[in-house]
Amino acid sequence: MPRGDGAVVLTGATGFIGSHTLRALLDPGERSDGRPAVAVRALVRSLPEGHSSVEGAGSVEWVRGDLTDPDAVRGLCEGARAVVHLASYIGGDERLCEAVNVEGTRLLMEEAARAGAGRVVHLSTAAVYGSRPHRGIAVDGIPAEPGSAVSRTRLAGEAHARRAGAVVLRPGIVLGAGDRWVVPALRELVERVPAAWDGGRALLTVVDVGDLGRLIAAVAVGARAVPPGVYHAGHPEPVRIGDLLAELATHGVLPPRPDADWPLPVCLERLRETPGRASERQFTLAAEDHWYLADELWKLTGRPPGPGPLSRLADSAAWYRALLRPSGST
Repeated sequence: MPRGDGAVVLTGATGFIGSHTLRALLDPGERSDGRPAVAVRALVRSLPEGHSSVEGAGSVEWVRGDLTDPDAVRGLCEGARAVVHLASYIGGDERLCEAVNVEGTRLLMEEAARAGAGRVVHLSTAAVYGSRPHRGIAVDGIPAEPGSAVSRTRLAGEAHARRAGAVVLRPGIVLGAGDRWVVPALRELVERVPAAWDGGRALLTVVDVGDLGRLIAAVAVGARAVPPGVYHAGHPEPVRIGDLLAELATHGVLPPRPDADWPLPVCLERLRETPGRASERQFTLAAEDHWYLADELWKLTGRPPGPGPLSRLADSAAWYRALLRPSGST
């Protein structure tokens, strides 16, 4: 695929959100905008299994290279109609956080600007606001208070994207096939704190990963151009944590809802008494309000937000059950 082909440059194409976005870009039926399928130029560190037979009507050029390598990024965006940056590092190594989320983003955004890419999309996170409760917050309605190296560096990466004229997306909780973080953490927290957490009243901004992928594709290549800036990327209707846990239990992903109903201080005390991998910060992110005004992007793209993430869980329940099945069981 020669440069100058009007391709969509995509990073993170083999990841959780990126794989669903790739599918939406390749399949015009997924995008529901009536426009032809697109060619995708995907930067990956290693070629994915079955890379020569990606489903969809479009085409993919897999470009091997590391986002942090200037030689790999140089020329990547030449002739691109859009650049969609979804790759990030979310582990505990602060050096890698800085290298990927800040320097890698800087390199790609500078290359996108140099090449004159038509549209630029950058994926960030609502975690940049911090972990204290948030209720109906508009974009930047409160100061950012990132509480981890991951969220600090992703906020720093936003600055490079904004200078490149990007549409910056801040999703909250993302659910669906490929999620190896949220629901596994909820499973552990339910087992460590076996009660309704403060009555299950907390409201959260949640989005199904398939809906998010379609939204990202609409921003990148849809008929309606979205003005540069920062947007929350979640379903407009917040989800009660109690309803989310109950729906996951209905599908056999989590244990049934316990009869006990504990206030948050009791929940936190029990959490501290039963150590595990999930942190107190992760618990409060789920057990306290964390919801953000998230209707603007759907309106600007003209995409319906769909029935909501709880309705989508039936599609991913089998994947979650397999992921959480104890080793050795069948």
